[in-house]
This record gives sequence, C-alpha cells and structure tokens, in this order.
Amino acid sequence: MCLAIPSKIIAIDKTTNSATLETMGVQRQASLDLMGEEVAIGEYVLLHIGYIVSKIDASSALESIKLYEQMIAAMEADDQASEYHS
Repeated sequence: MCLAIPSKIIAIDKTTNSATLETMGVQRQASLDLMGEEVAIGEYVLLHIGYIVSKIDASSALESIKLYEQMIAAMEADDQASEYHS
C-alpha cells in the first residue's frame, strides 16, 4: 500500500519546479511536475514518491499528521514491549 503524506511547503524553487516540504520535523525536496495548480509557501500538500500531487486543507493535513504520530508511537511501544519480553 502506498500513502500520500501531508506536508507543509516551506520554500519554492521555480527554476527547478520543486518545493521544500516539512513533515513531522523532516525536510525534503519534492517535484511540482504533477501539480496542475499553483501552490504557495505555508500551504499543505500531499507528497507521494517524491512528487507533490495535490493540495490539502490545513485541518485535514494536521489531523492526518496527528494520526501518523499516534501510529508511530504505538509501533515504538510495541517494539519496546517486544524487546522487554525477549
């Protein structure tokens, strides 16, 4: 299964048609080649395999990020429990 990750645009480079995104403290470059509309710094977008594929409203993006953080915390807790019982 592939997921599109909600990310915030923190910079745009028109010469390379790319943007710098921030997701849960991690910054990465992504291509704007698949976007059919303009984007702006501060907007949230969906990132999929290195491409920005669509915009997403801030409340939906923040809710998705919150769910990702909960899943990560649960996986880390499971890993710690497994190590403890080993």
